[in-house]
Amino acid sequence: MIQIEALPAFTDNYLWLLQDPQRQHCAIVDPGDAQPVLQWLAANPDWQLTDILVTHHHADHVGGVASLKAATGARVWGPALENIPQRDVALEDNQHIRILGLDWQVMHVPGHTLGHIAYYHADAQQPLLLCGDTLFAAGCGRLFEGTAEQMHHSLSRLAALPDQTLVYCTHEYTLSNLRFACAVEPQNQAISQRFAEVSQLREKNLISLPTTIAREKATNPFLRSDIPAVQAVAAQRSGEKNLSAVAVFAAIRGWKDQF
Repeated sequence: MIQIEALPAFTDNYLWLLQDPQRQHCAIVDPGDAQPVLQWLAANPDWQLTDILVTHHHADHVGGVASLKAATGARVWGPALENIPQRDVALEDNQHIRILGLDWQVMHVPGHTLGHIAYYHADAQQPLLLCGDTLFAAGCGRLFEGTAEQMHHSLSRLAALPDQTLVYCTHEYTLSNLRFACAVEPQNQAISQRFAEVSQLREKNLISLPTTIAREKATNPFLRSDIPAVQAVAAQRSGEKNLSAVAVFAAIRGWKDQF
């Protein structure tokens, strides 16, 4: 089984380093900055960076790609529907690829950007999801390019993955997301408990990730459009009744944009 380590970048990004200890090969996810990766490789000279996985085109996810490819010769994988620098392999929805000896399914999850993809490794013991800026711990990405309908569909698709799936998103937004979740569902004890736990972690400057699909379904308002309490607050804020699941999501996302 691969090991996964977070390399912090900028103010709140995580570059996920996937490691195959047996072969000492590694892959990096969304390297917006090359320096944390180059520093890790310099400190671990027996390791080889073989692959660069990109979820979408934003600069804080691709800014270091060209430098890393030039330094290591790593193969660059990225969404076919977006302009990814130095991309070697353009990826389509439901395509299966081999990275570090594991099978990964490509999932097209538009909303944050139109071509955004996620990488999912199905494993009976420990499934893994590399989801970029689509699904966050207790939140989701802003709708910079896509529609509420697209993002709701993308999140529903991710929520249908096994409960035990480990979710590796790319920003440390969990505490602020949970503050909003508390406002959406103030009576949800799972959210309150998670807020207290993450507050303690962040006070110690500890990472709040990965999360799990089960935890997100219990505490992430953007995966809870079918919950009466979330529907009620969405109706209150929109001034409309009997909202569709997409309309509930849109109302909550619009609220979060101003929160």
